[in-house]
Amino acid sequence: MMAAAKKFSPVWLTLPSLALFLVMLMTPLTLTLLLSFNEYDTMKGAVGGFTLDHYWKVISDGFYLEIFWRTLKIGLLTTLICVVVGVPEAYILSRMNRPWRSLFLMIVLTPLLVSVVVRTFGWSMLLGFEGPINQLFVALGWGKSRLLYTEGAVIAALVHVMLPFMIIPVWTSLQKLDPQVEQAALSFGASRLTAITRVVLPQIMPGILSGGLIVFGLAASSFAIPGLLGGRRLKMVATTVYDQYLHELNWPMGASIAVILLLANLVVMLTCHRVVEGQYRRRLG
Repeated sequence: MMAAAKKFSPVWLTLPSLALFLVMLMTPLTLTLLLSFNEYDTMKGAVGGFTLDHYWKVISDGFYLEIFWRTLKIGLLTTLICVVVGVPEAYILSRMNRPWRSLFLMIVLTPLLVSVVVRTFGWSMLLGFEGPINQLFVALGWGKSRLLYTEGAVIAALVHVMLPFMIIPVWTSLQKLDPQVEQAALSFGASRLTAITRVVLPQIMPGILSGGLIVFGLAASSFAIPGLLGGRRLKMVATTVYDQYLHELNWPMGASIAVILLLANLVVMLTCHRVVEGQYRRRLG
């Protein structure tokens, strides 16, 4: 009897978290999926029934395809910039001595304590037509430029917000790496760049992969930054879902777009995971 209780105790201990997962995550997703198949009437709204018209309209209408392409492009560019900036920053951070390492780690994490909306408003003031950057352009004789409501403004703000989510996983992977491995490569005549690219980088690839997946998922589904810095013309998928729900009152269409975004995110993330993980396994055996 005691042996059976010990055998099943881990299962019972996971039930509260499983129940929370089902209630807080799976239930809303299931309701959204069911709503996406409902028929829509301009006078009554969602009227039940079953239809695939909303999905067909999303995948056949050039307007929605352009929005999805823009979202994918911005998400990939944000992820790429975070990798290029975050990996060297995490490497430098891991090689620092105390107390500088703790200080700079705190600096990296401090922006997470500020609301995304507050930081986005800060970017809007910085990039505004009368903002400091345009004032600098005027002082240099270049004239003012329209920086707000552009893809560049959205990407810059997303990189600023998402960069800690890239640095921390890479830094964690570097903490698990024995520094003597890099020193051994240097002692055998490898340059510093060769030791980093051929020895260190392949071993921290899981951290880069984890950070990249987190950054892409958050960037592709971001709402506040595209909504405030992209404006009404620069649509992304999350802002389009918001418009369908609250402006057009077409809840089934908004649910359909949200479901397609979720599926597209899963496809991109699982594909990247399989490709990068496969290369990691081949290189390290």
